[in-house]
Amino acid sequence: MLAPTPQISPRLLIRLGATPTTKDEAIREAAQLLIAGGCIDPAYEASMLRREGVANTYLGHGVVIPHGMVDDRHHVRESGLAVLQVPAGITWHDGQVAYLVVAIAAQSDTHITVLRRLTRLIQDEARLTALRTTTRKEEIAAALTEDAAAPRATGPATDLSQRFEWTVDYPTGLHARPASHWVEVARSCPARIQVRHGSEVADAKNLIALLQLGLRCGDDVTISAEGDDEAGALSKICKAVTGLSAGEKAAAKAAADAAARATGPVAGWNPADAPRTLAGLGASPGLVIGPIHVLSLAEVAVPDEPEPLTSGGDRLHAALEATDGQLRALADDTERRLGKADAGIFRAQGELIADTDLITLACQLMVEGHGVAFAWNQAVERMADKLSALGNPVLAARAADLRDVGRRVLAQIDPALKSGHDLPDVPCILVAPDLAPSDTAGLDPARVIGLATAQGGPTSHTAILARTLGIPAMVAGGATLLALENRTQAILDGGTGRLYLDPSEADLASARAWSARQRAKAEDEARARALPARTTDGHAIAIGANVNNPEQVPLALDQGAEGVGLMRTEFLFLERGDTPSEDDQYATYRGMLEALSGRPLIVRALDIGGDKQVAHLHLPKEENPFLGVRGARLLLRRPDLMEPQLRALYRAAKDGVPAGAPRGQHAPLSIMFPMITSVPEVLALRAHCERIRTELDAPEVPLGIMIEVPAAAIQADALARHCDFFSIGTNDLTQYALAIDRQNTDLAPEADSLHPAVLRLIHMTCEGAARHRRWVGVCGGIAGDPFGACLLAGLGVHELSMTPRDVSAVKARLRASEIGELRALAARACAQEDAAGVRALARERTGDAA
Repeated sequence: MLAPTPQISPRLLIRLGATPTTKDEAIREAAQLLIAGGCIDPAYEASMLRREGVANTYLGHGVVIPHGMVDDRHHVRESGLAVLQVPAGITWHDGQVAYLVVAIAAQSDTHITVLRRLTRLIQDEARLTALRTTTRKEEIAAALTEDAAAPRATGPATDLSQRFEWTVDYPTGLHARPASHWVEVARSCPARIQVRHGSEVADAKNLIALLQLGLRCGDDVTISAEGDDEAGALSKICKAVTGLSAGEKAAAKAAADAAARATGPVAGWNPADAPRTLAGLGASPGLVIGPIHVLSLAEVAVPDEPEPLTSGGDRLHAALEATDGQLRALADDTERRLGKADAGIFRAQGELIADTDLITLACQLMVEGHGVAFAWNQAVERMADKLSALGNPVLAARAADLRDVGRRVLAQIDPALKSGHDLPDVPCILVAPDLAPSDTAGLDPARVIGLATAQGGPTSHTAILARTLGIPAMVAGGATLLALENRTQAILDGGTGRLYLDPSEADLASARAWSARQRAKAEDEARARALPARTTDGHAIAIGANVNNPEQVPLALDQGAEGVGLMRTEFLFLERGDTPSEDDQYATYRGMLEALSGRPLIVRALDIGGDKQVAHLHLPKEENPFLGVRGARLLLRRPDLMEPQLRALYRAAKDGVPAGAPRGQHAPLSIMFPMITSVPEVLALRAHCERIRTELDAPEVPLGIMIEVPAAAIQADALARHCDFFSIGTNDLTQYALAIDRQNTDLAPEADSLHPAVLRLIHMTCEGAARHRRWVGVCGGIAGDPFGACLLAGLGVHELSMTPRDVSAVKARLRASEIGELRALAARACAQEDAAGVRALARERTGDAA
């Protein structure tokens, strides 16, 4: 715990109306007050002057804090302050003007208390201005001796005048999210509010102080208030405290229910014994065995590079503001995708770096002459160590939060101090809060054999990339994952989303045997991957791969893909800090065509919006971006994005198609537009395409649309009149049909693309397309699932596009089927009442484990 807050000595020496003419005169005059008051030896005056040569002690807003060197602290006899009020001001450093000279003679950590009070005082500009000219010493004394926080005394703690007794009923105790809400409410009240547990007292407006109480479920506390509208303040804070109880209990119950679900049997491998099991959502199939490694950041040596306090303070302030902006953006994005509870993680982190004690400690270290990066890092480590020392696992996690957000600030202070990921030398199952797509794409499958994240969804870009890399992955495993011990042996099933911890030798042997059988089966399928996906009665299904750049084409073709069924062009925008030019895009599209050597390439026009936001496009923030301006809607409103892309595509169609390749409706390059909801949108886009094609004298190419919303599926027959093909995006179609945000971890298990309602919409699309002899493809997640592929073929889909590593298994399943049988299976699936009923059909088929 924090040491008791030291109190300022009664030796508070104040001189009003002082008139020093230089900075040195002001320091000497303040030092003489301290000498006369018995606070310092005369030698300390010279030490105070030497300090000014090391660092500027101007704190800000007309306040300076001259003090001696650390090595001369033995000259301090008694803690005290000498305050010179200089109404006319005095030049301190580089044009800075000081009006209050607060000379500090500090024993122990008294200077931290002084700095904390001055930090708070500086935030009250009106009061500070009044102190410059006041004729009453009492006003200055009050400003320098009163605390916004109640001191944490070692003796008997006392409560304030208005009080409320409460027993903590949050099942996991007072952790960061509810505590940050307490702080938010307390700060909105003018009264002083404190929380007492036994003899420990914390300021309700200070997050770290609250967390350091270490409150657990069942602890008795007294919440008290005093000052302006103290009764109203107490009522408000008590309403906030008790109002969170239901939500905290519901969250704990949800966690318990998830733990209970984790013990039930699943399709595929199941342990014979009862290892501790964590359940999430399957994101990338495969069973792997290895040690857990919770992602940490490599240690960075922070150099101590002293600089003037003014510039150091400015850099710290800018870094804190930038980090606060980052956290607000993360919180807003997380709330939109996952809900307020998960967004609270980042809001609580924002409170951590706004903590007055933390900032004051960093400032104090800077005033002592340390560099800003070093001072900040030391302050964070000291605070985090104190939280860790409390012996509470919840608060230990908050210490990890503090270090994490501290590293964010450190990277803002000096980008060279940005930490990199630290991985062990042995292959591991990597555990992380979440990974950005760029982080996932950079993983080495030789070192990271499995991936388990606390957040995320099965259709996120991180999950898609994990499947592309062939790394078994589980997402939405919850915060419990992050508390796992490194090197814990585990079995990860990325298909079912289960993580089995410390399995028995028998279970390890069973898992290895099951995995070996699956590998043998996959090897058999891979040997036949070049064969077409033709059913036993001769019905052919085209098989493409989802590929984002020319470098990925060779792997896709090697895995048995017959072309590219989906090129996501948004990755050209997401993976760089500016908008790619027409020439940049042309080079990529032409490279794709050349790599495919005449094989089909279907390019999806820019699909930005929803869960895919691009900062450098400066799109307006929307309350519900999934129902806002995204896909084709954005393209039609932003010709600066649409026209360069269409020009690049038509130039590639003109220049990049091999000699002798078919033209017109059978041309290798096809363009499809995302998020179409109406015929007028299709007609407008076709008009733009024809205008640009004519301008470039380019060949005609097939123009299709994506079926991603129920309106398009229902009106498929009308849309088919104006399109050359359809491609169904089952991930978006599922979330819009079922009204479930696919990124919401609470609802994600229900966002099942095998839901009968989704299958019926796919069937309607195929029927509407058939009336105009249009072909239908699917590029969503279920296209790469062998059972899902069988259903899609039975529903009337002509082409399937998937992650390259899924190709051989899908082809093998289709080759072993008869189309009449698949049509009957699809009809039965559409007649089921729910997705569970459809998946039960999968278990009826030999070898299926949906």
